Amino acid sequence: MKNKGNVRKLVSFSWRQGVIAGILLLGSTQLPVYTSAASQDTVRVALFVDAGSTFKSTTPVVTLTSSVTGMAGPKGAASWVPLNAGEKVRFSIDGYKVKALQQVDWKTASAAAKKLQSTSADKPVIFASTNAGSTVYDVYTGPYLSAAEAQKAATRDAQTLSGLLSGGTPEAKGGQYLSAGTFKSQSEAESLRQSIMTAGVDAVVVLTGPSNAASYQVWVGDTTTGDELDQIESQLIQTMPTMNLSPVNNTTSGLIVRSDVTLNLNAPVPVKHYVVTGTMPMWVQGSDPTKGSIQLDERSVRKYRGGFEISKQNGQLALVNELPMDQYLYSVVGGEVYSSWPQEALKAQAVAARSYATFQGTTKFKVAGLVDTTLSQAYNGIEKEAASIIQAVDQTSGEVMKSGGKLVEGVFSSNSGGMSADPMEVWKSPDPTYKAVKSEGDQASQAGLKMWYQVLLDNGKTGYVREDNAKITGKNGAGLSYMTATATGTAVRILPVIQSGETPVAKINPGDQVVVLKKVPQSGEYAWIKGPYTSDQLLSTIKGRTATSITSPIVNLEVTKRGPSGRALEVKSNGQLLDVKYPDLYRSALNGLPSTLFDITPTGRYTVLGAADAKSSASAATGASVLSASGTGKLSGTPIVVLNGAGEARTVDQTNGFVFTGKGNGHGLGMSQWGTKGMADQGKDYKTILQYYYQNVTITKD
Repeated sequence: MKNKGNVRKLVSFSWRQGVIAGILLLGSTQLPVYTSAASQDTVRVALFVDAGSTFKSTTPVVTLTSSVTGMAGPKGAASWVPLNAGEKVRFSIDGYKVKALQQVDWKTASAAAKKLQSTSADKPVIFASTNAGSTVYDVYTGPYLSAAEAQKAATRDAQTLSGLLSGGTPEAKGGQYLSAGTFKSQSEAESLRQSIMTAGVDAVVVLTGPSNAASYQVWVGDTTTGDELDQIESQLIQTMPTMNLSPVNNTTSGLIVRSDVTLNLNAPVPVKHYVVTGTMPMWVQGSDPTKGSIQLDERSVRKYRGGFEISKQNGQLALVNELPMDQYLYSVVGGEVYSSWPQEALKAQAVAARSYATFQGTTKFKVAGLVDTTLSQAYNGIEKEAASIIQAVDQTSGEVMKSGGKLVEGVFSSNSGGMSADPMEVWKSPDPTYKAVKSEGDQASQAGLKMWYQVLLDNGKTGYVREDNAKITGKNGAGLSYMTATATGTAVRILPVIQSGETPVAKINPGDQVVVLKKVPQSGEYAWIKGPYTSDQLLSTIKGRTATSITSPIVNLEVTKRGPSGRALEVKSNGQLLDVKYPDLYRSALNGLPSTLFDITPTGRYTVLGAADAKSSASAATGASVLSASGTGKLSGTPIVVLNGAGEARTVDQTNGFVFTGKGNGHGLGMSQWGTKGMADQGKDYKTILQYYYQNVTITKD
C-alpha cells in the first residue's frame, strides 16, 4: 500500500533562530531554508530508509556530484568549501564508530577494507591523511547506535581482520572531542593537526563557525567516554604544554574535513569527504535546482532536482531530497506509469499522486513523509521524466481530490485484475472513499502478450510453451490435443512467462509430441500463476506474519472467505485460520503473491463433485489415468491427469505443493493504473476516471 510524503514551506533564513546549522551550497548563494509547516509547494523524500518502527538507514555514506562549479557555506557567507563541476564529494555523519586499522601500507589497508566489505554488519571507509611526511590510511566502520554496539563491532572487526593487524587492535570511537584551536585558514589548522599527530594523538580539521565568519578548528579525542578524553588531554599537556584545550559541545555543528580513498580499492584516489557533526541538518544544492544538477552515486548514479538535507537520525545518516511538488511528480508519474499512455491517464495519475503525497504528515518515516520506493511512490530522480508527463503534471498543477472538504489519500495500485478492492479486503476496516467497482480496462495490460500451452511431457513433468513456438497436431484418446515444437530447442518453461536466469523444465524439437493440458494467458499484471510452492516454503514465509503459529506440514490450503471483489478475506491451513493482521498481508505471507485475488490448487489432490453437489477429495494414488504423450500406454499412479467439465486438464502427483492462480497486481484499492489507461483509451477524461475509482470526490485546486 502506498504511503505519502512530507511537504514544507520556504521561509527566510535566520542563523540565530537555529533553523539550520549549516548549508552546503553547490553552485549558488541563494538558498531557502525549510520549516516543518505543511504545504503543497514542497515535498520531502527520504532515501535509504529501511522502514520500521524506528528509523534505520541502509547506507553510512553518500556520494554527490554537482554538475556545476559551486561553493559551500551558510547563506550569504563566504565560501566554506569550494566544489568543482563534476567533482565527487562524500558525506557521512559523526557518531559511534570503530577505528579498525591504521596503516602506512596501502595494500594492507585495501585488503582490510575488502574483508570488511564482505561482511553484512561492518561497512568500511578509508581516510587518508599526512603524518610526518608520510600518508597514513585509517580504516573505519560504522556508525553504530551506542558505545556498546561500537565495542561489539570492534571485536568483530578484530576477528575479520585477523592476520592483517599489527601493532594495534580495532578501537571503539564515540564523537567526544577537545578543541585545540581555531584558525582562519585550513592550512594553519592542518599544520597544528600534523603536529598533534606527531605527538601520537589523532586529530582532525573541522570547518565550523557562525554564518558570516567560517573558521577551521582542530579537534582531538573522538572517544566514547569522558575518562578516555581526560587521558588524551593529560597526554597532550605533557607533550605540548602550551596548547589550550577546551571541550567541544556534542551539539556543535560542523564538517570534519577528510580525504576519502574508499571508492577505488585498487589504487588510492582521494575524494573530499565531509563528516557532519552536531544536531542540526546540513543542506546540499546545485546552482539550478530545477534541472536535476545533483547526482547520487549510491542510487544508481541518478540525478535529482531540488536539494538534499543531511542530518543524524537515531545515530545514523538521514538523507532527504527536498523539492517542489510538481517537480517531484514529474518523476513519480513517470515511475508509476508509461509516458506513452493517453494524456488523460497521465493527468489522473498526477492528481492521485499529488493527493497521496499531500495527505501525509511530515514524520511518517521520522525525517520525511515519503520514501523513494513503492512503500510510498516510485521516485527515481529525473530519469523517468518525459515531455508528456511534465505536461500532464503542469496542466493539473495544484489539483487534489477532496471529499466533504477533506483531502483524500488517493491510494492506487498497478492492476486490480478486473475489479477494484473493497477496503475490508485490504485494511479490514471500512472507508467510504473506496469500494469494489469493475475495472475492465485492466485487461489492457494483456495487449500484445502471447497465450501459452501447459503441456505434459513423457517423463511426467509439466511446463509451458508459448503459442508462437507450438503447433497442434491432433488429439489423444482422452480428447486432449497433441502439440509439437516449431523450432529446435524450444524451451518448456516453469511458468507461462520468460524469466531471466530460469532453467527450462526441458527443451523439445519439431516432431517431439507432448500433451496439451490447457491454454493460459502469459503471466503479467492482469493474470498470473505462481508456484508450485512446497509446504516448507510456505511455512517459512508465513512465520511471524500470523497471530497464531503454524507449525505442522501444510496438507490442505484453501480460501474460506472472500470479499466483494472476490479477494481472499480468510485462508485456512489444515483447517486452521491464517490470522494475519489485515487481509492484504496474505500476499507476503504466501510467498509474495501479486494480489489477494487468487485461487489455490494443490498439486497432490483433486476434488470430485458428485450428486447433490457433494464434494470428495482424491489423490494420485486413488485417481484415474489418461493416455500418455506418446499414446502407447496409460499414465497411472504418479502423475495422473484429471479433466474438469470445461475440458481443461491438470496433473496430480504425490508431491505436497500448491499452485496459486490469480489476477491483478497490488492491493487493488482505489485507482487501478491499467484500468485508468483502459478508460482513457475509451475517451474518458481524467476527472471522470478519478470520480469512478474514488467515491464522492471532487477535484479542487488549492
